[in-house]
Amino acid sequence: MGKGKVGLSQVEWFLLLRDPMAYNRKFDRVDRWNARREGHGRCSLVSWLSLDFVGEEVSPVVKGRYLFTSESVSMGHPDKLADQISDGILDALIAEDPKSRVACETLVATGLAMVAGEITTKAAVNYADIVRNVIREVGYTSDSMGFNYETCAVLVSLRRQSPDIAMGVDPDASRGKPIGAGDQGMMFGYAINHTPEFMPLPISLAHRILDRLTTLRQQKVVDWLRPDSKSQVTIEFDGPTPVRVDTVVVSTQHAPEVTQKEIREFVIEKVVEPILPRELVNGEIKYFINPTGKFVTGGPHGDTGVTGRKIIVDTYGGWARHGGGAFSGKDPTKVDRSAAYMARHIAKNIVAAGLAERCEVQLAYAIGVADPVSIYVDTDGTGKVEEALLCQAIRDVFPLTPGGIIDYLDLLRPIYRKTAAGGHFGRELPEFTWEKTHRTADLLDAVGHVSVK
Repeated sequence: MGKGKVGLSQVEWFLLLRDPMAYNRKFDRVDRWNARREGHGRCSLVSWLSLDFVGEEVSPVVKGRYLFTSESVSMGHPDKLADQISDGILDALIAEDPKSRVACETLVATGLAMVAGEITTKAAVNYADIVRNVIREVGYTSDSMGFNYETCAVLVSLRRQSPDIAMGVDPDASRGKPIGAGDQGMMFGYAINHTPEFMPLPISLAHRILDRLTTLRQQKVVDWLRPDSKSQVTIEFDGPTPVRVDTVVVSTQHAPEVTQKEIREFVIEKVVEPILPRELVNGEIKYFINPTGKFVTGGPHGDTGVTGRKIIVDTYGGWARHGGGAFSGKDPTKVDRSAAYMARHIAKNIVAAGLAERCEVQLAYAIGVADPVSIYVDTDGTGKVEEALLCQAIRDVFPLTPGGIIDYLDLLRPIYRKTAAGGHFGRELPEFTWEKTHRTADLLDAVGHVSVK
């Protein structure tokens, strides 16, 4: 193996030999295997093992060909319906009282939508009307679908935010206390140069397929599409580079009278094929369209939906790490949401500036405390400067307190329901301020105008 010692335990060797990629994700931060001391920069174990230690550049972490899959779900999926109801309530409250404190959870099931949580606000809204309006706009408008905005029961169980939490979050100008984090936790943001919007390709394509399917349903191009649907895209990679679409899975709820042959032809020809990048259509693509053979029973009638159960769909499709906190139904003092948006903004600007080909940023907070307890940057061996320098540049360029993030990203606006279907990231809409890449020059200045390609 050349000079240097790795010194792995038996457990670590077992994990490495069984699944090098999983091992890399779990252990690549531990000591970086003395790589920095050997002068090879900051690399993971898998890239360490690929070196012959004769002065080569650090190799990509993943070498050779492999498959990676991500999924998306539509606005009519029961979990996404719950997310949209929670964020619809958040938007209504913020529109009247931007300082509303909101932690709103929703459960939807056959004939039932239940809203529960903690809300402190001066706004006066009709929660049941908001719930029914969201359900109607998503498309559940008939009892024949098993769920109908007009006939479902709506239960509301809301109380004020705990005063113990409020005393840590609320600012106090007399004591010079800024807004504190609404909870502890760690949040990740990610960007990669797979797509123009700097998102991993598998999740990007999965979202686009369902966006198109939803548009065709809403335009009534066919009369048998119903709101609940899912997509899944498998891409073949060669190292970090996508080279081929391998598999596409689409399951869509439908009226009982349509045939599976008609569904398959419509989905492949009218939905999927116009979305796939031509350069990645090499060889035969495996299609699984409604693979069970029938999807009439769907939405909350088919599966109970709950806020916050599609956090991987909401973010990077499993390509990057997730801190575990859901977004929907939370006002921006909850750093689960606002700091995840800021971490994405930071990572995207780093990649857009040419400082790395891919970048993951972690922020971590303690409840009631304004400043993050830690900042972590991982460019996966593609960085043009040391990651310690990037961490310092992040502190210099971006506000990282909850109050600073809220002001910088202009988060006290009724923008959140739009985030609750189709992904929170990679959508360059005017409301999604975290997708802007206007700080690239500031980052380059902060790291000393390093030369980038």
